[in-house]
Amino acid sequence: MRIKIMEIKGYCDERFISAKHAFEKNFDLGLEVGASFAVSLNGELVVDIWGGFSDSAKTKPWEKDTIVNVFSTTKVIAAMCIHMLVDKGLIDVEEPVSKYWPEFAQATKENVLIKHLLSHSAGLPGFDEKIPVEALYDWDRIINLLASQKPWWKPGTRIGYHMITFGYLLGELVRRVTGKSLGNFFRENIANPLDIDFHIGLPESYDPRVAEIITPEEIFYKWQVTLVKMFFRKTAKVFYNPSLENLNINGRAWRSAEIPAGNGHGNARSIANIGSILACGGMFNHKKIISRSTVEKAIKPQISGRDRIMLYSPQKFSLGFGLLDDRFFLGPKSFGWGGAGGSLCVMDIKKKLSIGYAMNKMHMKGDDPRTEPIFKAVWEVVNEEK
Repeated sequence: MRIKIMEIKGYCDERFISAKHAFEKNFDLGLEVGASFAVSLNGELVVDIWGGFSDSAKTKPWEKDTIVNVFSTTKVIAAMCIHMLVDKGLIDVEEPVSKYWPEFAQATKENVLIKHLLSHSAGLPGFDEKIPVEALYDWDRIINLLASQKPWWKPGTRIGYHMITFGYLLGELVRRVTGKSLGNFFRENIANPLDIDFHIGLPESYDPRVAEIITPEEIFYKWQVTLVKMFFRKTAKVFYNPSLENLNINGRAWRSAEIPAGNGHGNARSIANIGSILACGGMFNHKKIISRSTVEKAIKPQISGRDRIMLYSPQKFSLGFGLLDDRFFLGPKSFGWGGAGGSLCVMDIKKKLSIGYAMNKMHMKGDDPRTEPIFKAVWEVVNEEK
């Protein structure tokens, strides 16, 4: 008999008890410090569980309302904001970015289309100019750099993960069209009216319930860093300009800034609820947020192939979302994205399924062993239902 080490709290529909057990096992194996996991099916939360601790010293329990930085899972929200504007007729993804942001037309970028930004094929995954970490908190500085920079390849022809720049590029479009920052646009149109506890630009008053991100002592092996800098120059320019190893991801400056590609704060419940909007064809609590036709267009394949930055092969993107393979045991209508260290938002529009996962212990080397068993357990249940 397996000894139960960690108490898992929250609600779990009996159909998904195997997913709960898989989540619990991660704590038993020492793979987690604190985490939350949620599943929305047909617009209803059928799993909403959490456990562990929100700090590295393991003195503060992970609570129902604990939130945490989910890094690039934030990109799902950034893309959704653009599609809300598409749905309102305020943005056309087939139009040049410069139609809405005239200064962007510099340095041969007059033919860069909005769909190139969304599909990570615009050729602007990093910065040519050397910048310090502090520059990430200066929106205008970053926007001016990107506006004046020449693409690293012909836009629309290659995939190159826009790790940090994705959020600035989409955020500036939102600002040009609405006059609001992407964080404020999301807050006013999704988070507040739908009571979803997710934030891009976190007020200091929320700090007491933010989990501490726990990074490995050595994020990357030294030989990996050396090889990247020697042989993959573009990858090095993305990862080491600025050097993210010098980033204080538990600090107030990072939390308060609006970096829509990577510093959203939420939990599995809020991630699953946001994802359910897209998984249910634009509906949330019987209210239309985005039209189904816009969602269907948003998840159509745009480009596939080897990622020139992350060196993944193959990779496939729609308009803002990764089109997923069998790593998460989902079907041909599944899409989503994840964040550094392990957080995930995975959706399937055919099954009206949305899965959220958020944790504070980052896993950085190789495939994350925590999520695959949980996702498999969920998918087996959903796939059996008619």
